[in-house]
Amino acid sequence: MKQRLSDRINAKLERYLPEQRLFLKSEQGTRFVRMRPMTQAGMLLGGAVVVGWTAVATSFFVIGSITSVSARDETARAQTAYESRLAALSTERDTRAAEAEQALERFYAALDEVSKMQGTVLASEQRVRELETGIEVIQKTLHRTVAERNDARETVETLQARLEDAPEAAALAERLAADSTATTAALAEALDAVSLARDEALVVANGAEAEFERMQDQADLLADRNDRIFSRLESALETSMEPLEQVFDKAGISSDAILDSVRAGYTGQGGPLEPVVLSTRGGPVLPDTDTARANRILDKLEDIDLYRLAAESLPLANPLKDTYRQTSGFGPRWGRMHSGLDFAAPKGTAIHATAEGTVTHAGWMSGYGKMVEIRHPLGFSTRYAHLNSIDVKVGQRVSREDTIGGMGTTGRSTGVHLHYEVRRNGQALNPETFLNAGQDVF
Repeated sequence: MKQRLSDRINAKLERYLPEQRLFLKSEQGTRFVRMRPMTQAGMLLGGAVVVGWTAVATSFFVIGSITSVSARDETARAQTAYESRLAALSTERDTRAAEAEQALERFYAALDEVSKMQGTVLASEQRVRELETGIEVIQKTLHRTVAERNDARETVETLQARLEDAPEAAALAERLAADSTATTAALAEALDAVSLARDEALVVANGAEAEFERMQDQADLLADRNDRIFSRLESALETSMEPLEQVFDKAGISSDAILDSVRAGYTGQGGPLEPVVLSTRGGPVLPDTDTARANRILDKLEDIDLYRLAAESLPLANPLKDTYRQTSGFGPRWGRMHSGLDFAAPKGTAIHATAEGTVTHAGWMSGYGKMVEIRHPLGFSTRYAHLNSIDVKVGQRVSREDTIGGMGTTGRSTGVHLHYEVRRNGQALNPETFLNAGQDVF
């Protein structure tokens, strides 16, 4: 029953993993090692377990980071814990990758042992066939010798009856009888030795076949477990990606464009680890379905990491930490375009950078009064106008929430307030979409 089930499974896998044979030539003859589709599937799926576990750990961390609280008094502690956890997971991912390589090496070592065992089985089968052939030859020779012995005896009896006075003929008949008896004894001994060797070879072959079937059953269980792990990982990644994509949708920015910009700004080396598999024809074997599935999961994890980098680079924080009142929104006002948001608060209220960047302007600008402009990554910039005081200078690097000045009423202003703008590649964007999106991150 197990053999029929194995044959059906191998038949289904034959379309994707055709049976391979490794031919070995020696002085005794040519032998081959047969690698069935189930054996190849077990080899290819064995290395995916550790990669799956690494993806699970990373997914749980991402889910935890997305559901963290956004209260202002816990922002700094949550961000520090996030970065520490990210570093720990990165170290753990590298460790798991190393363990995956070691597991793959152990798997290949086990495969070598299976190949050697298959070679032993094939050699045993070949030896059994040779022994059976030898037995047949010996049996035929034995029958022929017995017949010749009987003929010799009859001839001796005839010669003895007719030539009782011929001593030379009698001596020849005795020698023929003695030679026939010795030949019969030698053939019988050789036949017993060949039969014993054949029985031992059959025992070895049966044991190797049972071990091979056990390893095939283990490979089937491993394949089923891998499928369950992959399904859970894919579901977790979909759940993790949705909140991140919503952040960029609220900010009105194409997530694909942001990811392309982040990839262009960050370089490195890496990628999925795949075993190098060669067919018996000498060419490479295409990656199996589970390997491609694992690579897609790794790509999703890379996208999540790029989303995190993009979120840290965008101006999503609030420029004011103290109590304020929004006095004017983004859009047309009195027949002219109002390119930012206005926030009213007491004079001298601290103004904070909404993202990390470089100060490109710190001084007076017509209409804006005292104004600070900061250039951020990915083509973004922010402007903070009508300031009473400026605490930064041109060329200075600032981080998110660094104080850059105090609120005032310089320039074209009807009262103490902050005029805040967000621009990308020089085009003014609605800052309110960024502030709303930032509530889901900070």
